[in-house]
Amino acid sequence: MSKSLFRRKSLSTILKDAREGLTDAHGTGSLHRVLKVKDLTAMGIAAVIGAGIFSTIGEASFHGGPGVSVLFIITAITCGFSALCYAEFASRVPVSGSAYTYSYVTFGELAAWVIGWSLILEYAIGNIAVAISWSGYFNNLLSGIGLPLPGWLISNYDNATPETLAAAPHIGSIPVIVNLPAFLVVVFITWLAYVGIQESKRSANFMVAFKILVILFVIVLGAFYVNTDNWHPFMPNGFSGVLKGVSAVFFAYIGFDAVSTTAEECTNPQRDLPRGMFYSLIICTILYILISLVLTGMVPFTELKVSDPLAFVFDRVNLKWVSYIISVSAVIATTTVLLVFQIGQPRIWMSMSRDGLLPKRFSKIHPRFKTPSFATIITGILVGVPALFLNLTIVTDLTSIGTLFAFILVCGGVLLLPREESNTQRFQLPYINGRWIVPGLIVLFIILFHTQIQEKWSFAGGWDVWKHNIPFYLFTIVAILITVFSFLRKLSLIPVLGLLSCFYLMTEMGLKNWIVFAIWLLTGLVIYFSYSYRNSKLSTAEA
Repeated sequence: MSKSLFRRKSLSTILKDAREGLTDAHGTGSLHRVLKVKDLTAMGIAAVIGAGIFSTIGEASFHGGPGVSVLFIITAITCGFSALCYAEFASRVPVSGSAYTYSYVTFGELAAWVIGWSLILEYAIGNIAVAISWSGYFNNLLSGIGLPLPGWLISNYDNATPETLAAAPHIGSIPVIVNLPAFLVVVFITWLAYVGIQESKRSANFMVAFKILVILFVIVLGAFYVNTDNWHPFMPNGFSGVLKGVSAVFFAYIGFDAVSTTAEECTNPQRDLPRGMFYSLIICTILYILISLVLTGMVPFTELKVSDPLAFVFDRVNLKWVSYIISVSAVIATTTVLLVFQIGQPRIWMSMSRDGLLPKRFSKIHPRFKTPSFATIITGILVGVPALFLNLTIVTDLTSIGTLFAFILVCGGVLLLPREESNTQRFQLPYINGRWIVPGLIVLFIILFHTQIQEKWSFAGGWDVWKHNIPFYLFTIVAILITVFSFLRKLSLIPVLGLLSCFYLMTEMGLKNWIVFAIWLLTGLVIYFSYSYRNSKLSTAEA
């Protein structure tokens, strides 16, 4: 059994299955190949610039001050390492499935299932947070024209005020509190994803162009109201304060990897997928840094703990008309994020279904629209129904930790791929010998952060204190092992840095999030051993 848990799917088999569309095995067809570099770049920007830049950036700025711009750079570098690893996989394995398929090739079936299950956190569960954020901006938009929705239609039970509870209709003694706009936008986006990638592409390209113009307008206009005194001190709560915004800032970057799920709909995936990921990541990073500097320059960072920071800062300088434009842009921006994630999740399920890990219906391709129809509908239900009742904070933290975990396995998977000769027809991750560089960087890290490391390894506070550092202890063990292997086996530098940097960001998300994530993974393992293990195509072939 232990051997079968790590059975791997060969690259040739994966490419053959995708090329044939598995018509005979599953009754499915192929997808439309219509996406080019500009479309993939637009999809990447659509996924990244959304709820993060319009909402969670305020929370991060409150903790880190102007120094949060440094955190955006750190996070972008971390994502950059991961993006290089994704690009290597995407060029070698140009099929739908993203990190799930990549893990199947390198780590085996069990790891692939775990990654597929984790990606539900990134795409489906993450979209719940985006839908909730969309609802807030949409109501702000309605309020601007004097048509606000009643509180009980845009709330959940966690954040409903006593006034909202009193005004809500009741079923018996239970008040009815729902987030109706969040549900309705998920229904609309699911329909758009269902009817075809061509229609989704056109919608995404138009909305991306609009929101970039608005963001550039906000940056230029806001620059005239920046008071540089607000940038001092640059890190008012130290580097630890900056790192408190990790979850919020990383959530702002989630989505660039969703581009890889559209591999089977690209005209030239081996060339265009890497370019689309890199272009979108670079553009978004520049915009994030500029926005964070403008925000913290216009008002003191202590005032930015609000749900709509961009609109808030322009209200403070008496430019309320700009707030209305921002609300329009926020609605459009979060709509594009919803669209890209609703496209990505069904394609991962489609790949898992092709491998037998999910029922065959998940890989069914609509004969007319050429989309994974059943998987798209299930994704809409999984996102839309919880969006009616959940709050934003819970799903934001879960989404970030699940995504980082996927990034770690992708970076680790690249280390297991056999090296190939130079190929000018596709992207290749440059090999940099990490034998001496990795140990040197670890030593430099210890020197720079020795105070924080000593605090984490101090057991003076007892269980109540050091239990929260358990994730850091795990990181320390992994860092030591990776350093040893880098020296002995001359591991490639870029995937090693991607793995370690993602793991370190995970340690900053708190023990509570790790516990919830562990419960999520255990639930996935129960499903795997009760259904997927027996129904896997590889298992059937062995039998």
